[in-house]
Amino acid sequence: MKISDLMKMGLRNLGRRKARTALTVVGIVIGTISIVVMISIGIGMNQSFRENLMQYGSFTVINMDKNQVSFDEKGNYSEKKQKLNDKLIAKLKQIPHVKTVSPVIGLSVKLKTGNYETESRINVMDADSFEDLEFPKLKNNKNYERSNSRSKIKIWGGPEAFQGFSNPNAATYQPKKVNPEKDRIVMMVYDEETLPRDDKGNLKIQLKEYATDIAIFDNVAYNEYSYNLYMDKGQFMNIYKDYVKQLPIDKKKKAEKRLKEYDGIKINADSVENVRDIQDAINEMGFKSSSMSDYTKQIESFSKTIQMVLGGVGAISMLVAAISIANTMIMSIYERTKEIGVMKVLGCHIGDIKKLFLFEAAMMGLIGGVIGITCSYVGSYLLNTFGGALGSALNMFGGEGESVSKLSVIPLWLPFVASGFAIIIGIVSGYYPASRATKISAIEAMKNE
Repeated sequence: MKISDLMKMGLRNLGRRKARTALTVVGIVIGTISIVVMISIGIGMNQSFRENLMQYGSFTVINMDKNQVSFDEKGNYSEKKQKLNDKLIAKLKQIPHVKTVSPVIGLSVKLKTGNYETESRINVMDADSFEDLEFPKLKNNKNYERSNSRSKIKIWGGPEAFQGFSNPNAATYQPKKVNPEKDRIVMMVYDEETLPRDDKGNLKIQLKEYATDIAIFDNVAYNEYSYNLYMDKGQFMNIYKDYVKQLPIDKKKKAEKRLKEYDGIKINADSVENVRDIQDAINEMGFKSSSMSDYTKQIESFSKTIQMVLGGVGAISMLVAAISIANTMIMSIYERTKEIGVMKVLGCHIGDIKKLFLFEAAMMGLIGGVIGITCSYVGSYLLNTFGGALGSALNMFGGEGESVSKLSVIPLWLPFVASGFAIIIGIVSGYYPASRATKISAIEAMKNE
């Protein structure tokens, strides 16, 4: 029997029992929708978790802190004080796959505009490393070009870092909204640990004011980049040395130590795959580090478990559909016993009879799979459009507006896997009835009324 004849006969047989075929296909549709939507929700959760983590840093960035906090596999907390200096930085640069290494010095500064001022925190780093460390883009297409000027300080920062300006001499609280790109703002080193004060708390030295050239991060979520300031280490060294010269001997020694030991070190790997190897190398050196990969392992493990549970729910629906196909095909054999006998008497190969029934079962799986996938896209759209309450309950939103994560994400491979699975379910479900059809005696089948 030609394949084309077999296909025509199979489709005609399905069309003769429209109601039964339709009900069986509905079962496959429900099963496919369950699998695709459930798995898409799991994928959406995983994607959302990763997007939320991305707000706190790149997946290729490794952090080393002076007081490094870590947790073991049992969740036990530990803290280790580490000596971070230029000698260590030189060793870190020798580790394979390390792209960039930058020290981090955290310092308090005072910003002032007219009679209004505020205190903020500035992170001193190598400006050349900012782009490699995937710092946010800057407004007005500004760049991270460093400056060696002693009179004007180049500062990069988030909009939140310039909030809280007020007049300290006013009798009542007088806030001021400052535009850091337009207003003239001066900066003073205000390192509380080293500032000399008298018994009344008044400063013993006159703080030097530096004009600023400020560039603002563009489109940053509420994270470290939104409320921190950054400046280049080279320029910082110049102004900090001027600051140290004014200090008494006891404070001067403490301040000079800041230039030798860092508060942190940021390392950028050349790819995500090499982050773990670099951290292992750091551990072998006797130091602790942290990265986003420390959290993604736990999150991805949890996400996979969720996907398996949700996929299992869909698989149960598909199992019910498989039983429905098997039942439909068995009933079809009973009704078509005489037809099978006629085919055998006319010399039809047994293999062709089996192929006919398997084709019919596969077609029900394919039709149900295609319809189910189409409905899944509709369901996914409705979930993403109207499932805000559910998404918030699952803490899946990484922001507002356009940055909101999708509740359901259907990757390109999922429809193909789902439709293939539906066809396989149809074939597997129809295999026993097809085998049974081939075993029917032609003589007995001809006697059947």
